[in-house]
Amino acid sequence: MTTKRLLIVAHAPSPNTRRLFEAAVEGARAEACGVEIVALSPFEAGPDDVLKAGAVLLGTTENLGYMSGALKDFFDRSYYPCLEKTQGLPYALFIRAGQDGTGTRRGVETITTGLRWRAVQEPLICRGAWREVFVGQVRELAEAMAAGLDSGVF
Repeated sequence: MTTKRLLIVAHAPSPNTRRLFEAAVEGARAEACGVEIVALSPFEAGPDDVLKAGAVLLGTTENLGYMSGALKDFFDRSYYPCLEKTQGLPYALFIRAGQDGTGTRRGVETITTGLRWRAVQEPLICRGAWREVFVGQVRELAEAMAAGLDSGVF
């Protein structure tokens, strides 16, 4: 496993969620002196990408109180190939939630707990109506992930 690769896997089906995805990439690249940033949609990412990552930043929309079908598909394809090989993998999560994001968070955490990944930050839940502050919050989360990986904190 490459210890200096941050994998960003985020579902961005709308202009606003695309802005969050782009903010994550920009934030990670701003802090990633010695870290390779790989940013993919859940449809593009797979187990090989996870196996090469030193940390993962996940992003999803809240869909009917759950994670997006795209992120669930990514987990469905990646779970068993990664199960025994990525235990302890540092990860963080951001959710664009029109409601409260609780079910979405619980769904992702159930899967990452099964994988035995290690949350290195509290999930960022961007709740309610769209606010510009969400862009900066996602950017800061990605900056922290890249900096933590770069400095060897995780």
